[in-house]
Amino acid sequence: MTDPIPMPATLCDAFQYTAAVAPDTVALRTVGATRTVTWRALAEDVRLLAAGLAGLGVRRGDTVALMMTNRIEFFAVDLAAQHLGAIPFSVYNTLSAAQLAHVLRNSGSRVMVCETQYLPVVRESGVAVEHLILVDGDEVPAGGEEARTADGETPTYGDEAKPAEGTLSLETLRARGRANTSFDFDAAWRAVQPDDVLTLIYTSGTTGPSKGVEITHANVLAQAGGVAKVMDFRFGDRTTSYLPSAHIVDRFTCLYAQAIFGVQVTVVPDIKEIGKALPDCRPTIWCAVPRVWNKIKQAVELGIENEPDAARRGAVGAALDTGLRRTRLLQASKPVHDELSAAYAEADVGVLSALRSRLGLDQVRWAVTGAAPTPLATLEFFAALGVPICEGWGMSELSCFGAVSPPARARFGTIGTLLPGLEARRATDGELLVRGPSVAKGYRNDPDRTREAFDRDGWFHTGDVIVSDADDYLTIVDRKKDLIINEGGKNISPVTVETALTTASPLIGTAVAIGDSRPYITALLVLDAEAAVAFAAGHGLRPDPRSLARNPLLIDALRAAVAEGNSRLARVEQVKRFRVIPAYWDATSDELTATLKLKRQKVAEKYDADIAALYADPVPSDIHEPADRRPAPSAQPRKKEGGERA
Repeated sequence: MTDPIPMPATLCDAFQYTAAVAPDTVALRTVGATRTVTWRALAEDVRLLAAGLAGLGVRRGDTVALMMTNRIEFFAVDLAAQHLGAIPFSVYNTLSAAQLAHVLRNSGSRVMVCETQYLPVVRESGVAVEHLILVDGDEVPAGGEEARTADGETPTYGDEAKPAEGTLSLETLRARGRANTSFDFDAAWRAVQPDDVLTLIYTSGTTGPSKGVEITHANVLAQAGGVAKVMDFRFGDRTTSYLPSAHIVDRFTCLYAQAIFGVQVTVVPDIKEIGKALPDCRPTIWCAVPRVWNKIKQAVELGIENEPDAARRGAVGAALDTGLRRTRLLQASKPVHDELSAAYAEADVGVLSALRSRLGLDQVRWAVTGAAPTPLATLEFFAALGVPICEGWGMSELSCFGAVSPPARARFGTIGTLLPGLEARRATDGELLVRGPSVAKGYRNDPDRTREAFDRDGWFHTGDVIVSDADDYLTIVDRKKDLIINEGGKNISPVTVETALTTASPLIGTAVAIGDSRPYITALLVLDAEAAVAFAAGHGLRPDPRSLARNPLLIDALRAAVAEGNSRLARVEQVKRFRVIPAYWDATSDELTATLKLKRQKVAEKYDADIAALYADPVPSDIHEPADRRPAPSAQPRKKEGGERA
């Protein structure tokens, strides 16, 4: 590990220090290195754009909205606004016009920076910002002349495209920055204070209008200080930016970790391309949501299954089995005997290292999964493969991580221990309360909901129900408002049920557990588009979800998957009936947030008739029962407000 970085006062201070460490090394790149930006070039672009924004009247405390895909320009624009003491924040690209209007009004945004493709929804929102800036045009690189092509040459550019009516181009903003000779850049960023708001993170809106979490410079630096005591950051570490920049995980692990620790970031505009991006980037540190880890695992397993060479197929299976046996002993704190250690070393050299290299995970020092429960089988798979993985937990209101443990001390099924610098206590109903310097100020222009979540003693009420073991490792049981309480008064975690189902078969993309105030658990099942299309092709079926949802072959496959999922659940948790929703859900669907979290209340309202049918007796013909015995008739369903994790 390198010598500790002097403690900065603000993110601006951190960036200025970090950019000077090795100014000619690459700070930002695209997949394939078709564009690279050095620290020197990035720092100069930040200076130019800050001067340009200052010329537009952007001052300390003003908000600047960003709406773009993961791209190089995002970093320079966000950093430039930070250096003015302004509040840059990202909005989800999937927002409707009405949702965008709420965010822009709540934030009080004076300036918006976006891509041309989002102009229609910006216009439709009806909110007129003072300045609308377009970042489109890869022919205008961050850092101007210091940017290089993949061949190391200085690129040539065509004439600047005329911006859309009522907008400025990013290059015009740079030109205005060059002309703004009276602007004192150093004085501007040095005037920024630790308690100034650094950004707004708008929550997913699963329970109503989204809330803008106000995170200060001091909050993020406290978060970084705590994480650095647990995870090993080094200047020149590599990672990918592929999650939405409106999400705290991408902001912290990419934008802020770059400024504070010197992490090199490869931008990946489409999450579907992450499998190709990993071998190109070869990250040394990496965070991903369970859905991504599960997809990688399924792809590896499918490749093994389809390997025509029986000897090679057997060798890979045996190597993973050796890794799994070793992983389970380590997780149980039992000694790994010499014979198994030698077998694992041989398997790693002969098979596992090549498999990690093919995936692009061969240089990872630590990897984190979080945002939702990760199946034990997935964690064990990657540990067996030799990828140092652990689970973490966090919230926007905590400036990112709230708990995490390094992979060497990870206990699968837990989220690790509380981050250094934080303190916690448990309310009488099991809710986790957290206090510390990384806890956000509150919600933007929302005093009522701020008072509900942040009490006078500084405790933030997370809404998560937790248990802890003798060593203070935490386990999240569920969201407080999401717990199912059945007719018999039993508390059931819907996430536990849903995870059992979605990991039982790749066909199940999303599962929604139902059962509050009802006699038994049922589920709505939504097909995974990719797996469903492959299933249809393999059986000569039409791939559209409406047709598949009624097909007996698919129903049989799902019935078997539900039975498999039920085998991992307690009797009271087991799914008695299920219904297939004839649609594919993604981040643009009404039922999911931009980060693919369930809008439970929306689902309950939209599929009220389907849910009622699951509890009808006699059962309709399109309701499927994995159990042999028909359940008893239901009580009347009760509506319940769902919770939300930021």
